[in-house]
Amino acid sequence: MDPQEFARLESSFHQFHAFFAPAFGRQQWRERSRDYLRGLLVQAQERGNAENLAEAVEGASPRVLQRFLTEARWDDQAVTRKLQEYLAPRLAHPEAVWIVDGSDFPKQGKKSVGVTRQYCGARGKVANCQAGVFLAYGSPRGRALVDQRLYLPEIWTQDPDRCGVAGVPQTAREYQSKTELALGLLQQAQGWGPLEAQWVTGDDAFGQAPTFRDGVAAAGWLYVLEVPTHLTVWSRETPWEQPPYAGFGRPRSPQPGGGERQEVGKRRAALPAAAWRELTVGEGAQGARTYRFAFERVRESRDKKPGAELWLISKENLDGSEPRCFFSNAPETTPEATLARVAMSRGPIESEFEDEKSLLALEEYEVRSWAGWHHPMTMSRLASAFLLTLQQEWGKKDAADHPAPGLPSSLRTLTQEALDPRRVGRLADRDADPQRSRQAESRPKTRPEALWGVQFGGPLPVKSSL
Repeated sequence: MDPQEFARLESSFHQFHAFFAPAFGRQQWRERSRDYLRGLLVQAQERGNAENLAEAVEGASPRVLQRFLTEARWDDQAVTRKLQEYLAPRLAHPEAVWIVDGSDFPKQGKKSVGVTRQYCGARGKVANCQAGVFLAYGSPRGRALVDQRLYLPEIWTQDPDRCGVAGVPQTAREYQSKTELALGLLQQAQGWGPLEAQWVTGDDAFGQAPTFRDGVAAAGWLYVLEVPTHLTVWSRETPWEQPPYAGFGRPRSPQPGGGERQEVGKRRAALPAAAWRELTVGEGAQGARTYRFAFERVRESRDKKPGAELWLISKENLDGSEPRCFFSNAPETTPEATLARVAMSRGPIESEFEDEKSLLALEEYEVRSWAGWHHPMTMSRLASAFLLTLQQEWGKKDAADHPAPGLPSSLRTLTQEALDPRRVGRLADRDADPQRSRQAESRPKTRPEALWGVQFGGPLPVKSSL
């Protein structure tokens, strides 16, 4: 990479930040947002806390960056709205999907906002943690986390003093379940408008809630939502029969006849071999993503009675492992390949969580307040969006799942140097001594270099694609 390319990368960073700067309000917060964002992209430490980020940015201090997260009164929702506006021309696609998902953050003590003993996915058991609900947007052009909200358990919403100390705004102190938060994020994005998608998907924590499914459908979306195997359905042809009147008392209500409710897991297990077919839903890091699917029209169970007709989708790996079931309100004429693609579109977002947590400091915040949770989350999403931008610009393609031909895997290291003024001078030395340059390139890659290598295999490391 020559000095012109260094300058181009630095220019890309400033253009990116300039788009968001007005949303941070006061000039000092705009400057701190630039420093914090640069620190996320430059730092090479195992932990991306304010102290380590400050060491990676000339002129920054841990206290200043920490205050930017906790005391600066910039509106993370204003920045999030700008982020969705920014991502629209880069990710929008007719096959786009909204993905709702939860992610948990282990925490000690009792003062961090929203912390309590609850099921923690990161631990796989009940533990002290904070729980977040996230909205993601995925398409064949790439994917990104585009919004989030902290879940407040009732033990918090019922304690106004505790909420006040943690800086929880009045508008967030009424209890909302995770499914209500997810629906709110979807509706907010719909109201803002830049990002659009026809489909919504999510795991069984959201799919099992009839109110969430109803809310998604009422807002005009089609959904393919995973459901627990213990949920029950009725056969599509289940008739209603009127019990004979005994001649006294109130006539009995119509009852379903000709069948019984059945758990979706047992129904899946009883499917004949002829009901299954192999479908490829996209390309992943290991090649084609192919699974076995079965599709049937059933009636959901509401209050133990046959309800609306919908799709029951069964999925398993080619070896029969990892069975899953999904509900979909899509029309009967919907192609099965489309239903399969949407059902499996959540996988890349799980990878996004893993890598933003480990490589972009999504869980490295050391703050206790409401703003202190939402602010670092928002900044990590901006850092990821910048990497997505560079993948598209340098890769000459739309955030695909594999590196563009000839794209150097060491670009992350060069980016660190381009964005860190303390390192730029090394460029001349390296160019003046090609042998020393080759030796430097042969050294073992650091963790951020590995990040960049996979970043340019997609916007973030990819298990699978849409």
